[in-house]
Amino acid sequence: MADDLKAQARRLNAQAPQQRRPEDWPSRREFLVKLGTTVALAGGTGLLWRALSDPTGELGKPKEPSIRLRDFSIAPATGAKILGIARGEKYDAMLRMAITAIGGIEHFIHKGDVVLVKPNVAFDRSPKLGATTNPEVLAALVRLVRDAGASEVRVADNPIESPESCFAKTGIADAAQAAGAKLYLPNPSSFEMLEVPGAKLIARWPLFYAPFRGVDKVIGVAPVKDHNLCHASMTTKNWYGLLGGRRNQFHQDIHNIVADLALMMKPTFVILDGSRVLMKSGPTGGDLSDVSPGHTLVAATDQIAADAWGYSQLLGRSSELPKYLFNARDRGLGNPDWRSVAWKEEQVG
Repeated sequence: MADDLKAQARRLNAQAPQQRRPEDWPSRREFLVKLGTTVALAGGTGLLWRALSDPTGELGKPKEPSIRLRDFSIAPATGAKILGIARGEKYDAMLRMAITAIGGIEHFIHKGDVVLVKPNVAFDRSPKLGATTNPEVLAALVRLVRDAGASEVRVADNPIESPESCFAKTGIADAAQAAGAKLYLPNPSSFEMLEVPGAKLIARWPLFYAPFRGVDKVIGVAPVKDHNLCHASMTTKNWYGLLGGRRNQFHQDIHNIVADLALMMKPTFVILDGSRVLMKSGPTGGDLSDVSPGHTLVAATDQIAADAWGYSQLLGRSSELPKYLFNARDRGLGNPDWRSVAWKEEQVG
């Protein structure tokens, strides 16, 4: 019996795991190396799992290349005004006077410059209805820029309605080409993804970028008109026409998008086209009775100040300025208190 028990004990010991002797234990270094390898494998597995766990597919999409617009503004000339205001009906002379007040065309445009002029061509309307830039003002501006030595002048916009129809019906196409400018109309390959650091709504958004390639200076020329959402559309709102994509969604936050536009675009200077003023039924217009003669052009190096001036002096509104002007001011993008800036007004011929 005793021999049987001993034999059974030997069999059980043989089947049991062998206890490791202290001298067989791994060193501290070996233990840390194995632990680090285990952790790394676990981390890699986690990353792989997260990469595979992308139910929308968005994480796996390649990042679309993006561009940024440079600052096209020019340091002010000594003694220059912020606003140059010209009254009259002779657009060539009025533009020269207004731009002279803010430093002179030669201060802004140099020989060989490629210059982009951005009018408002948003709608398929006759220019008499005041919803778009006056083609005679545009032509006078193109001639002035070319006379200053620009090697090329481009005219571009991304209208809300059919681009071909809008450029034709507004008279902008004929006026631009007759004055020696090159037209840029949008097509699907004309857009690039734009980055606007600090923007609330367009931090990354498609931009009508084709006309900007190789450009040295940018000038906006926009009509003064009523707007049913943001109260008034003038030089700052004009840059909205460069956006692509589903831009109508920004109507829900109109004041922030206009302030974003002031951040997006820092132009060489702007022209506020008050040759005629759409007093109501904006932005599209539709009746000649809504339009009043303005006989005014304003050149400005501060588009926020220009818009504030136009709102009170051309639209004749004594109510508080549109909120987007204050939003832009709070971001350090301009001064809506136009009375506090240097300005000059003159009657021309």
